[in-house]
Amino acid sequence: MKLRMTNMPPPIALCIAALLGCHSLAHAQETPAAPALTLELNGAEPSDKGCRLTFVVNNALGGELSRASFEIALFDDHGAVDRITVLDFKELPAGKTKVSRFDLPRTDCAKISRVLVNTATNCSGEGIAPEACLRALKPETRTNIKFGL
Repeated sequence: MKLRMTNMPPPIALCIAALLGCHSLAHAQETPAAPALTLELNGAEPSDKGCRLTFVVNNALGGELSRASFEIALFDDHGAVDRITVLDFKELPAGKTKVSRFDLPRTDCAKISRVLVNTATNCSGEGIAPEACLRALKPETRTNIKFGL
């Protein structure tokens, strides 16, 4: 939008210029991204032990995690809780994406309907609050299995 302020009285021209400047400044400032720990269920495939779950994790919490573990509940194809187990992702460097695989013995991938993150059993790192892993957790899935909190 182009404004011609040549025929306007100076006080009005200054007011319009000030308003346009503030509008441009507001759009120029970006808000920083909220801390997040993205946990994506990337795959579920049969293995020689049972079912192998593959996760892609991205630590954008703003600090390195020396240990991150989550208690998950697996639901069967009838919606009943089949088991509760802990997945230990070990260390998660800040700003890094990591792939982790977990073999679940005696589990048929085709019968898993849902994976629920129950709680973070371990969330520790320099400058990281113990509740940060669960509070900032962003679950995603690329499978047909429901995955979330």
